[in-house]
Amino acid sequence: MTITSSVRTGSSVTETRRITVPDPKAAPRPRPRVTVGGVVRIVGLGLWLLITLFPLYWITLTAFKSPGTINRFPIEYWPSEPSLDNFTSLFEKSSFGTFLANSAIVAVSAGAVATLIALLSAYVLARFEFRGKGTVLIAFLLTQMIPAFIALGPLYSMMTDLGLVDTKPGLILVYIAICIPFSTVMLRGFFENVPDALEEAAMIDGCSRLGALFRVLVPVMTPGIIAAFIFNFVNCWNELFLSVVLMNTDANRTVPSALNGFISTFNIDWGSMSAAAVLTILPTMVMFALASRWIVQGLTAGAVKE
Repeated sequence: MTITSSVRTGSSVTETRRITVPDPKAAPRPRPRVTVGGVVRIVGLGLWLLITLFPLYWITLTAFKSPGTINRFPIEYWPSEPSLDNFTSLFEKSSFGTFLANSAIVAVSAGAVATLIALLSAYVLARFEFRGKGTVLIAFLLTQMIPAFIALGPLYSMMTDLGLVDTKPGLILVYIAICIPFSTVMLRGFFENVPDALEEAAMIDGCSRLGALFRVLVPVMTPGIIAAFIFNFVNCWNELFLSVVLMNTDANRTVPSALNGFISTFNIDWGSMSAAAVLTILPTMVMFALASRWIVQGLTAGAVKE
């Protein structure tokens, strides 16, 4: 690259100089160094990606096979006769549309309410000092280590006494109680990363503490709130154990318990189960794809405290 510059050397004499500047685009780039560790890392990641994606591929492949070719040998790794018969028979044999609607109602309601309650409790744990605060945090963490089936007996007895067995409100309440501890610990880290000066300035301008929370802090914490809601939604959408125990009729059954119904004592309906699994996976995949930027921001916002 050549640059022409004019330099005045006297009162009336101008000298033109040409300066050659190396072009960064034309400069030779250093060849990437191939190391044994790099090759092993790439091969390992490739194998891990293959192992992770193959079950999803196989479920999708089975869903689009015609019922007569699912168990054909030799195995077909690409359907020779793609068909939508499994999807049509899925809705004809069962009330799968009702199952999807029930899962959506339960997951959205429980995820939204749990996120709101966790937002308030995380704010208290992050901004106030009180006796027993450490014990509360430890209790929230310990609840994540206890399997759900341990509390199944008392939980089922309590839900029966309240008349909430086989009802969507009862399942929503149980899911809210399960999601609150993890969401609280998660959002507490986000609150601690937000400077206290923001809400103090809002309160000086006339906002109440609750107004400062929702008008100032919540907009700043939007990525963290979205990340918490998505995790709550996915946990409620995929939960099987409690939904199988607490839901007895098809009118209230959710998708995971409906998938379990395709397995009988002597037979497994692989075609309908695969089609149902594909339809079940799609909402979470679309949600993660649309909100991936918010999820990454939310997960990294509370990682470092300044």
